[in-house]
Amino acid sequence: MNTKNVTDKTERKKLKRAKRKTAPPKAKRAAGVARGSMKKKVRHQAQGQRKR
Repeated sequence: MNTKNVTDKTERKKLKRAKRKTAPPKAKRAAGVARGSMKKKVRHQAQGQRKR
């Protein structure tokens, strides 16, 4: 939803909430799909190094 032209914060919140309420529910995640499956995996990390 585009709310760029709405300057009032409370008005924008109202619009967004109304839109969210009317939106169709999102599909459930498939059974075999892990949430972080696309994340870059960290194998072994040396002491004192950044993770990513």
